[in-house]
Amino acid sequence: MGTPWETLDESLRAEVAASVQRYAAARPKLQHVAEAMRARISALFEETDAPPLFVVSRVKTVASFRDKASRMLAPEDGEGVPALEFPNPLREIHDLVGVRVIVKLPHEIAEAANLIKRRRSDFDCRSDREKDIGSLESGTYGYSSRHLILKTRGEEIVRDYQAMLSDDVKITGNFVFEVQIRTILSHAWSEIEHDIRFKNAEPRAWSPHIDRQFTATAAMLEAAEDQFSELHERFETVTGFWDTEGEGAVALSAARIQLIWRTLLPHVDRKSDDDWGWAAELVAAHGLKTTRQFAELLQPSVITSVRAALDHRYSPGPDRLLDDVLLWHFGAQHIKATSGGDAHRADSLRRRLAQMDAYRHKLAPKTAAKPEAKPQVKPELPEGSKKG
Repeated sequence: MGTPWETLDESLRAEVAASVQRYAAARPKLQHVAEAMRARISALFEETDAPPLFVVSRVKTVASFRDKASRMLAPEDGEGVPALEFPNPLREIHDLVGVRVIVKLPHEIAEAANLIKRRRSDFDCRSDREKDIGSLESGTYGYSSRHLILKTRGEEIVRDYQAMLSDDVKITGNFVFEVQIRTILSHAWSEIEHDIRFKNAEPRAWSPHIDRQFTATAAMLEAAEDQFSELHERFETVTGFWDTEGEGAVALSAARIQLIWRTLLPHVDRKSDDDWGWAAELVAAHGLKTTRQFAELLQPSVITSVRAALDHRYSPGPDRLLDDVLLWHFGAQHIKATSGGDAHRADSLRRRLAQMDAYRHKLAPKTAAKPEAKPQVKPELPEGSKKG
């Protein structure tokens, strides 16, 4: 088993060698084309909110061009001389120049592809395919990448390259090249995989265990990318809670409180039903009306302090923990606003408030810490509230 060039039919060798010679002579000019296309693609992202990590270009090596130009098609009748897959490789091979756009997260791949494809005045998109579709549908693993085939329009730097190729191509300034868009993790995987699988000087030096390791690594990277994507989405959601002109201004409702709670405190959600009505009543009792005001209540330092102060025998569910957090912030005002004449609830709240005050007092000499600031809202107390 050898390379395509090594196994090329003798009758085709001279033809391929002539193309390789012309490519080698013109390749320095092609490197200028590659850098120009890299700069053009990179410039498209200068005004975007999420630019790629980096944009790089590469020009196919002479050896790689020779191997690709040497690919043969078997005769249709199974006999006779095989034909070349690329009879005119200098015109028909479309990845002589490749530009790679490397992004952080999977959702940025589609955003980058759409941005490039919209620039119809610069490029004509001839093809758009996703490399991982086959893997998804077959249940296997591999690297994920978006491949665009673009064609330039009358570029002078392309004409300089085409002038070096004699009669193999027309001097039009139109040139087809490939853009690959992938995440940084997929990029690392593919680079290592390419070095081991495709640059292997001795194809016989192989082991099935290597294939198994590549598959396992691809699976781990996919899981890591899923986690990074989920983390990014959660961060964007939480950031929105603090936007006073946007999500932070959305009015509170039982459903909204549930969403905020499950986003900020997903580990404290053991409600047996979806009734968050009492939580809405507790919050409304203190005049809290917006998403941002509720997010301010649920700061991690407050949750930690409440847990330490009360030393709950059982991990509290959302209703109880929210009740305690409001008690921590509003103190006696919370007892008055939410006890609703229920002596048992009022006694329980006073006992818990005493524990909180004792905890604050114990910490004060050691840290000289100020108590957490109460949300800056004017309470709007209802006439009564549901009992807890």
